[in-house]
Amino acid sequence: MTIQRAKLLLAQNGIFIALAILFAGFALANPNFASLSNVSNILGQSVELALVALPLALLVISGSIDFSVGSIASLAAVSAALCMQATGSFWLGLTAGLLVGAAAGLVNGVLVAYLGFNSFVVTLGFLSIWGGLALLLSGGRGISGRDLPGEFAALASARIGPFPLTLLILVVAVALAWWVLDHTAFGKQVFATGGNRRAAILMGVPVQRVQCLLFVATGFGAALAGILLSAKVQSASPTVGTGLELDALTVVLLGGVAIAGGIGRISGVIGGVLFLRVLRNGLAFLQAPPFLQTVLIGATLVIAVALDSTVQKVVRSSWSRMRTPKSPSPTASTGSGTTSGATS
Repeated sequence: MTIQRAKLLLAQNGIFIALAILFAGFALANPNFASLSNVSNILGQSVELALVALPLALLVISGSIDFSVGSIASLAAVSAALCMQATGSFWLGLTAGLLVGAAAGLVNGVLVAYLGFNSFVVTLGFLSIWGGLALLLSGGRGISGRDLPGEFAALASARIGPFPLTLLILVVAVALAWWVLDHTAFGKQVFATGGNRRAAILMGVPVQRVQCLLFVATGFGAALAGILLSAKVQSASPTVGTGLELDALTVVLLGGVAIAGGIGRISGVIGGVLFLRVLRNGLAFLQAPPFLQTVLIGATLVIAVALDSTVQKVVRSSWSRMRTPKSPSPTASTGSGTTSGATS
């Protein structure tokens, strides 16, 4: 029992061990890496990725996937900027961008959840469709922050008391995702849908509605991330979300979410986000060539996918063994003298 619990603990928290080792390695290579200002910088760089990864994690737990989040982020950012230009209102533009993201997620959700299309194929196609719409609406050019309301320019640097607004948004997003997944009936439905869809339907779980809502939430999170990214660079570019889908999927898998569905934790996803951001920041801090950074990020995704099946086998096996009653003694057995229960 102790060995099984140790295996389970390692499988669930391996990302934090890897994060500690990675951080320590960069700190030894350059002591300034561990400075408070750089740690704050890493947290600031984690906000947009986490806003995409958190709802995406719930979607993957439910048994689906969304490869179009990067393009949705770009489309929402361009839509928000164009609306701000047309109306002169930051809030109308922000609302329009978020609604565009949610609507794009709804389209994905209807096609996958209600019409039964494969989420991999559908969202891979919409990766090009949403990205193409962003280019079409913007004319292939970025919209400068100088042409937008002052609130847009101040969004990235806004503070509430001593805390950056973006960091508070991240805290709220993490708390909300954790509460929904671990402490609500909807969270149980998410796990049930991803764990065994047929059994979930027989139990009365509205699996179609669950998955559709998760696609909408993922689109909303991608839209908010795209708008925040645009505010940071002071330009609503039609390519601002390029590559965001691969980063988000990488951290979701690194965080221990099973790509087959049914298993995952919010804390692991946050660990994955921090791991990837520490890796990127550390490589840039050490002035590694950009192409080396690209290679290592790609290798991280491959490793995450390779480890996924192994980690999930350990988790499922450990839970199964820990929940299986001990076998009765041979003297208490009947028939051929065999014993029941899990073997060790």
